[in-house]
Amino acid sequence: MRVMVLVKATKESEAGALPDPKAVAEMGKFNEQLLKAGVILAMDGLRASSKGKRVRFSGGKKTVIDGPFAETKELVAGFWLWQVKSMEEAVEWLKRAPFEDGEVEIRPVFEAEDFGDSMTPEHRERFEKFRRDRGMTS
Repeated sequence: MRVMVLVKATKESEAGALPDPKAVAEMGKFNEQLLKAGVILAMDGLRASSKGKRVRFSGGKKTVIDGPFAETKELVAGFWLWQVKSMEEAVEWLKRAPFEDGEVEIRPVFEAEDFGDSMTPEHRERFEKFRRDRGMTS
C-alpha cells in the first residue's frame, strides 16, 4: 500500500527558519534507512505558506488567496510518499523518525481498485498506464 506522510508546519517553519545542521543530518540518516528499505517513492519539504497560494472553488467561481495562511496546525511543511505493506508498518517507520516535537499524519493513498464500479475499465486502464509510464506502480 502507498501512504502519504504529512509533516505538519510549525511556527518556526512558517517563519522560514531552517532546521539546524544536526537535525538535517539526523533526518538524512533516517531517509537513508527508508531508501535502503525501498520505502520512499517521493519526498520533499515545502516552503512557508507565505510563498504559496490557494485557489477556492465555489459555485463555479475561482478565487485566488495569497499566503500566508492563518492556521499553522493545518498546514503541511513536508511530505513523504511511502510504499509499505500496511498502516502498521508505516507507523513503525515513523516512530523511528528523529522528530522531537510536532505532529505527523499518515494517510493511505487511493488505488484504482478502491473505486470499484465507479471507475470504468477504460478509465482504470488509462490511470494504470499513466502510473506505469511514470514508474509509479505499487
